[in-house]
Amino acid sequence: MDPRYTKLADLLVRHSTKLQKGEHVLIESFDIPVEMTIALVRAARDVGANAHVAERSGRVMAELYRNGEDALKTFGEYDLERMKRMHAYIGLRGGHNVSEQTICTGEEMKRAARLYQKPVHFEQRVNRTKWCVLRWPTPSMAQLAGKATEVFEDFYFKVCCVDYAKMDAACAPLAERMRRTDVVRIQGPGETDLSFSIKGVGVVPCCGDKNIPDGECFTAPVRDSVNGVLHYNTPTVYNGQSFENIRFVFKNGKIVEASCQGDSAKLNEILDTDEGARYIGEFAIGFNPHITHAMKDILFDEKIAGSFHFTPGRCYEETENHNRSEIHWDLVCIQRADHGGGTISFDGEVIRKDGIFVPTELQGLNPDRLGA
Repeated sequence: MDPRYTKLADLLVRHSTKLQKGEHVLIESFDIPVEMTIALVRAARDVGANAHVAERSGRVMAELYRNGEDALKTFGEYDLERMKRMHAYIGLRGGHNVSEQTICTGEEMKRAARLYQKPVHFEQRVNRTKWCVLRWPTPSMAQLAGKATEVFEDFYFKVCCVDYAKMDAACAPLAERMRRTDVVRIQGPGETDLSFSIKGVGVVPCCGDKNIPDGECFTAPVRDSVNGVLHYNTPTVYNGQSFENIRFVFKNGKIVEASCQGDSAKLNEILDTDEGARYIGEFAIGFNPHITHAMKDILFDEKIAGSFHFTPGRCYEETENHNRSEIHWDLVCIQRADHGGGTISFDGEVIRKDGIFVPTELQGLNPDRLGA
């Protein structure tokens, strides 16, 4: 048993989901070492909780997503009933091939999202359980990150096991500032110049409870308030397909132009999934000090120090802006000086410049203060 597994399992049980005696937790493991699953079962048992395990294969799940309407509906109903009996959920998602789901057509993925992912995860798990989701350091992930497997594993455990209590305390002033803010303006890098309101929308600091690794504070724009141009500068993967240099033009909240390097037709097909896919469901500021570059894995990339993400699709109930969609696609823009710079302003005051927080009360979130 790798001692890092035990440390991570304790973090997930005691900090992220705060499991209590008598609670039931579903551990869903995708292509990860059985020793890590065992470490989680033991950690849950140590606090008196009841562990339940579903071992999954990413390759098998992709094939199941190709099933017909009746099979997917029954599959979703079965897993939904189990999820309803859970107090918490921990999802560990490894993967031997990041492009596994490309075997599915666009229509098959839409059907799977509607009949399985939406009822089981988006409606039940996200909104009605304590939950935490994390990736697992596989050779496939190491390859995307451009690192040797062993080096990437060391990076992974360093990133995942930061001092989240310290981060949480440092994030509190940012969350409070966001709750008081009306107009947000984002400028740079490149041609990015975007404005929107977050007035009256909830704010959620994320410091090790929902995702590992963590390090963001999110809200959502008032649905029809977004105007301007946003040029994302990090690559992304959606349903196994890569996209780069995505550019959106917004008018009264809606994405009216969308292009990218490569398959712009596929990009627009995703945005045409439903009406809500062309509106934004999340705005978040990232600040994990150990994550500095994109690696085409959103649970890492959305936490990049000096970044923000602006998400087409469904909003969260905690940050309700009444946008509904079958998609939720976190797209990331890095504003550090080494990525072109840029600013975020709240009601006319610059609160972050070139990835560094400016106001005194927010400087605790800068990498040098969080332990980079």
